Amino acid sequence: MALDILAMAPLYQAPAINRIGPKTDPSKRPADPLKPLVLSRTKLTTIEAKRIMSILDEAIYKVELVTLLSYVASNREDMEGMLGEDVMRAVREHQDLCQVLLENVRCLKEKERQLQEQKEAEEEGWLRDRLLSIELQKSSLSPLTQQIKDSTKNVLRLLLSIPQAARLLQMQTQGRSAEAQNFIDSLIELRGFLFEKLLTSPMEARDKAQFLQDISRQNSNNQQIIDTLEKELAERMKNRNAEEELEDLDAVHREEKISLEELRRRHKVLVGEFAQIREEREINSKKRMEAEQEMVRMVRAATLIQALWKGYLVRSLLRSKKKRGKGKAKDKEKGKQKGKEKGKGKK
Repeated sequence: MALDILAMAPLYQAPAINRIGPKTDPSKRPADPLKPLVLSRTKLTTIEAKRIMSILDEAIYKVELVTLLSYVASNREDMEGMLGEDVMRAVREHQDLCQVLLENVRCLKEKERQLQEQKEAEEEGWLRDRLLSIELQKSSLSPLTQQIKDSTKNVLRLLLSIPQAARLLQMQTQGRSAEAQNFIDSLIELRGFLFEKLLTSPMEARDKAQFLQDISRQNSNNQQIIDTLEKELAERMKNRNAEEELEDLDAVHREEKISLEELRRRHKVLVGEFAQIREEREINSKKRMEAEQEMVRMVRAATLIQALWKGYLVRSLLRSKKKRGKGKAKDKEKGKQKGKEKGKGKK
């Protein structure tokens, strides 16, 4: 099955790896805590187990060879002297078949893509012919696939008929793809699991299962204890954080208290300065009001004096006019009397 899968894939390249052997000697492992997991045997004893491991080892060996065929195809001149003409001819034929398969698959995907793009625009008859062409091309892939499988088996048969050439090819560690390497790693890991399984007797398997159950139960109990301790730790850390916080708040409170005292001191100084300024302003305002009132009184007094002076001048002027009128009247009266007296004298 592994060879069939590799026969269908392109020829990959990637580094080779060493095959693993049996598990480490149990005598070198800690005996007490993991005693149920230590295998009592290190070698396979039954023919069936040996056959199973032999088949798996052969499959891994063949997979390692198949995944290096691309390296052989890309280095024909270097590999031809080492592998021989028959092997190289088979590799070239195998490579040609793989290229044909890849080209057919590429063309098939391109046709399917075009069909999806033109599905709505083309006529129904054209679509039917296109689908029929795609189905025919798909059906042609099966015989080609079988030819590649047969070609892969033929190359392996030729390589295995020349053990020295196969071993030399296996040593070419510079040419295997990551995908092929991962596949081989999985097979080797499977071999390790299978080897351990075949070494384990039914009683050992039962003891191992019981041991794993006990370990799982113990692990569950330990996990519960760990969860409880973690909760307690989290609670204590929370309380402790609440206490870092209280200390921080206390430190902040002390700093703010010092700042408040400083502000109070400054406020007291400012209040004193403000009171002094306000007192000076009140004094100045009082003086200004008194000066304004004095000015008002002076203006009123000046106005009164001016009014009195004007009244006095008017009265004085009136009196002087009155006196002059009276003097003129007296003079006129006197003139009249003098005239009368002169008239009487003439008579």
